[in-house]
Amino acid sequence: MHALSRRVYFGFGGGFASRARMSSPAARVGGGGGVRDPSENPAVGRLRELVKCGEAADGWEKSWESGVTPWDLGKPTPIIEHLVKSGTLPKGRALVPGCGMGYDVVALASPERFVVGLDISSTAMEKAKQWSSSLPNADCFAFLADDIFKWKPSEQFDLIFDYTFFCALDPSLRSAWAETVGDLLKPDGELITLIYLISDQEAGPPFNNAVTDYQKVLEPLGFKAVLMEDNELAIKPRKGQEKLGRWKRFGQQSSL
Repeated sequence: MHALSRRVYFGFGGGFASRARMSSPAARVGGGGGVRDPSENPAVGRLRELVKCGEAADGWEKSWESGVTPWDLGKPTPIIEHLVKSGTLPKGRALVPGCGMGYDVVALASPERFVVGLDISSTAMEKAKQWSSSLPNADCFAFLADDIFKWKPSEQFDLIFDYTFFCALDPSLRSAWAETVGDLLKPDGELITLIYLISDQEAGPPFNNAVTDYQKVLEPLGFKAVLMEDNELAIKPRKGQEKLGRWKRFGQQSSL
C-alpha cells in the first residue's frame, strides 16, 4: 500500500462537472475514448495545481478552503434519486466514499438504510455536517473524515456507491480500491459504480477511465456486473459519457 502522502485521490462524489464532450462513437459504448481533457475547465486546472504542490490530503483541504470544488453539483446525483425512488437498492448499511458535501449520502439515507459518508477531507466533512444536521433524516446518516485505505469500520456494508471516486485515484491504486471495496462490502452486498468515461488524459484527477478498468480489478475478486447501461439521467455536461454499473460478487468471500 502506498503512503498517504503519495496518494492522489479526491472525493468527486458530487460530480466532476467539466465542459468535456464526446467526440467518438467508441466512447459512447463504454471504451472511454474521445472525451476532451477536463482541464479545459479552469477550476480543474487549479485543482490539479493544488494537488501537485503538496501532499494529496493537503491539496484536498486547500481545494475546500479556497472553494475550488468543480465536482460539486450542489445537489444529489440524479440517478441516485431515481434508484431510491425505484426501491431496488439494498437496505441496511450503505457507504459513499469520497462523498464531499454528502448530497448523495442524505439522498440514500432512510430509516431502512443507514449511510456513512466518508472523505479524506475534514473540511468537507465539517461542511457536510453543518448543512445536513437539521434534516428530518439526520439520524439515518453520519459523516466521517478518514482514509478509506486505512479505515476499519466495525461492520461491513450492504451497499457501496462510487461516483468518480475511482477515476480520482491514481491508476496505481485501483487494485487496492477493489480489494478495499471487497473487504468493506458484505459477501452478498452490492457495489454501484457511476462510471465517468474519459480518455486522452496526461494528468489527473480525474484520470483516464473506462468500463474495462473496473472489470480488470473487480472481476478477479469475484465481482460481476449484473447491469451495465448508459446513464440516461446524467447531468448535461456528461450526457453520453456515463455508465451505470451494478456489481455483485460470486464465489468470493470478504476478509474483513
